[in-house]
Formats: sequence, structure tokens, C-alpha cells
Amino acid sequence: MKFLHLSILLVFTQVFFAQTTEKTKKATQPALRFAVLEIERQDIPYGSEDLFVFEFKNTSKKAAVITNVQTSCGCTAADRPETPIRKGKKGVIKVHYDTKRVGAFTKTITVFSNVGDPIVLTIKGTVLTPSDSPVTN
Repeated sequence: MKFLHLSILLVFTQVFFAQTTEKTKKATQPALRFAVLEIERQDIPYGSEDLFVFEFKNTSKKAAVITNVQTSCGCTAADRPETPIRKGKKGVIKVHYDTKRVGAFTKTITVFSNVGDPIVLTIKGTVLTPSDSPVTN
């Protein structure tokens, strides 16, 4: 009798957890789907005006408002869309890095919106010294 009760309890437990896992999978997909979450560039010329551009699509059921874009330090700045991104439409986050800082870098950009959890983007690269940078006329 105890074995029967235990078996029934195990079956109900399996059914309960199987349903919970499916709900969790649906909830974890981001409403803003970025084409890439990390951009890496090597041999960036010193003092150049290179941009790191992150494109995303609003897959939520309502217009997405990018409420804030926070960078990990003052050497990085980000431009966010000023107008709401309608459902199914695309937008971009443009990131500027101070290329007068020589050497390797890794910086993060956190995107906050009204349609989901914050999303962390990453830029990586190496800035060349002025003597190693190509000459532009």
C-alpha cells in the first residue's frame, strides 16, 4: 500500500514539474532580440570614430521603449532610440568607445526597456598606438 501511494506521488510530481519547465522556457525568451550580444574588433586605429552598432527587433506584443542605456565606464557612450520601437520593428543601439586609449578593452552596455529584463551587450577590441595606426589624409 505504501508503495502504491509513493508511486502515485511520484507520477503527480513529474507531471507538475514538467509543466513548470515549459512555462519557464517561454518566459525566458527576451522581448528585444539582438542580432549579436557581443562585437569584437582588433586593430582599431588610434583616434578613429568607429561605432559598434547593435541591431535588435521588438518581438513583444507592445511598443518597446528603451528607458536607459548604461555603460560600464566613462570611456564608452551609447545612443538609444528616442522613439518607441513598435512590435515587429527594428531598432539600433550605437556605442562609441574612446579610441584615444591604447590597448585591449572589454566594456559592457546594459539596455533597460519597458518590455523585459535588462540585456547586457559587450564590446571588445584593441586600439593601436598612434605610430601603428594607418595614416589618413
